Amino acid sequence: MPSGQTIRLSLPSKGRLESNALEFLSAAGLRILKPNPRQYQANLPALPDLGVIFQRPGDIVVSVRQGSVDFGITGLDVIEEKRGDAERGDILILHDALGFGHCALTLAIPETWEAVSDIPSLRKFAGALDHPLRVATKFPNLTRRFLDQHNIPHTLIAAEGTLETAPTIGYADVISDLVSSGQTLKDNRLRAMPDGVIQPSQAALIANRKTLQTHPEVLEMARRLLEYIEAHLRAKENLLVIANMRGESPEGIAKKIFAETNVGGLQGPTISPVFVRAGETKWYSVSVVVRRDSLPQAVTELRSIGGSGIIVSPVTYIFEEEPPRYKAMLDALSGATK
Repeated sequence: MPSGQTIRLSLPSKGRLESNALEFLSAAGLRILKPNPRQYQANLPALPDLGVIFQRPGDIVVSVRQGSVDFGITGLDVIEEKRGDAERGDILILHDALGFGHCALTLAIPETWEAVSDIPSLRKFAGALDHPLRVATKFPNLTRRFLDQHNIPHTLIAAEGTLETAPTIGYADVISDLVSSGQTLKDNRLRAMPDGVIQPSQAALIANRKTLQTHPEVLEMARRLLEYIEAHLRAKENLLVIANMRGESPEGIAKKIFAETNVGGLQGPTISPVFVRAGETKWYSVSVVVRRDSLPQAVTELRSIGGSGIIVSPVTYIFEEEPPRYKAMLDALSGATK
């Protein structure tokens, strides 16, 4: 770790999760500088006191749990599998929806199972067997918990290699594996069970609870990380719309907007004068932030009350007075110490 950097963030060391994490952080203004692709350390210029290391997803969780690393970004599936004793709460999830790495830990059965015409329920499938359900998985903790909750007698079979062949070879009845597009299951003649979703997952930001409670500088770093991340994620959902509009006063235009449209902006529209040649009608520039999925409606409504010359721009950040997830983190830490 470079000199002076005692706070650490661990990121996935390879694969799509690594590239997606680097792209996400860069888009949020937290670009990672990795001098050499083979190095496991890197710098984060926007937060120079935060060192970055690269680890396997499972090792990230263990390192944060043990306190050797302060923060980590990895999938919820691995977090829930390896977080340890939930009552101790060594790991605190700061943000559970970073918006990439989507998948789900799911039970899948062979397509050749023909006891019923449709894909059977978990209970029906397990009940048709003359032995406890044999499940091949790399996620024994999550899989065991799920099957116990559904009162399904089972035997877990640890598997380090390719899971998809287990039912074909015959040493397992079903597999419990991560599914994203489902193409791998289809290629291996497997089907996901409709009621077999064990753990929906996407990338999440985690921290060591005790370190947050005992080191003010780490708590401040958590605030700064969440500031960047939340402002970026909120901005991704919104667009800045600017329109010119005739009117006698800003108050009159605002009244028309509130009365005749659903375009209100964050707190309200920003209205400023447009300086035109002498003798021309008064014009004002109206700026509002609208949800991306509401853009067509917003443009139509602004036109209906006289808006023209409408400009639409992406938004890089939307900063709150205080990041909601930071407040939630403080509440969680406060509750743990009461």
